[in-house]
Amino acid sequence: MFVKPKKSLGQHFLNDLSVAERIVSSLQVPEDNSPVLEIGPGMGVLTNFLIPKLGDRLYLNELDREAIAYIKMKYPSFGPRLLEGDFLRLRLIDHFPSQFAIIGNFPYNISSQIFFSVLENKDRVTQVVCMLQKEVAVRLASKPGNKDYGILSVLLQAFYSIEFLFQVDEHQFNPPPKVKSGVIRLLRNEVKELACDEKLFKQVVKQGFNNRRKTLRNALKPLNLPETIVRLPLLDKRAEQLSVNDFIGLTLAIAQEKTA
Repeated sequence: MFVKPKKSLGQHFLNDLSVAERIVSSLQVPEDNSPVLEIGPGMGVLTNFLIPKLGDRLYLNELDREAIAYIKMKYPSFGPRLLEGDFLRLRLIDHFPSQFAIIGNFPYNISSQIFFSVLENKDRVTQVVCMLQKEVAVRLASKPGNKDYGILSVLLQAFYSIEFLFQVDEHQFNPPPKVKSGVIRLLRNEVKELACDEKLFKQVVKQGFNNRRKTLRNALKPLNLPETIVRLPLLDKRAEQLSVNDFIGLTLAIAQEKTA
């Protein structure tokens, strides 16, 4: 049985086993016996290397009906550990009430949405190892002052340390994508909760990057900031120049002025 890659699902199946083994070896196997969820196993190129490491701690999530049939035939022992359906519609807490890790070759068309789901579950998602479009991978791992640094970089780096591991070229897939891919690893840091209001923090970050060519003084005008905040020297900078801690400090200052 062969699973045909489907353009509508953003599927590009990795066909280089050495790359698959390298991705799996990048996963730091949880020592507490917590589970690991593989997103989009397809024909099991990562799964084959994950099973010896994880055994029945490995869960799979697949949307493609043809791939689901293939997985059930090749790995009949998964049973309820095969979570069928769209990852973005899964109530992860129902399946993983405690800590778990994520690995996978993410569909390019939903990779950013997957990371927003990771953020929503950050109290339980301890680690993510994944392959995605190189441009997105670089963006997530970028540091302040880099043109690739953006909204999701800041939001994720507030709670995770992110490392770009290696590049994967187009010819190592079927069908070959039109872009290069990158593998990254996210490890949960020690931050339990931000030192500022998280909702306001997200608002400030998003508004700042929505007009990233402008200084923050101009980019944040829609937030109607108090004059004392508008005069801060930090607002002479652009959003891409601020670290996570800078954004936290700015958010704290705004909140304090609004309640003063």
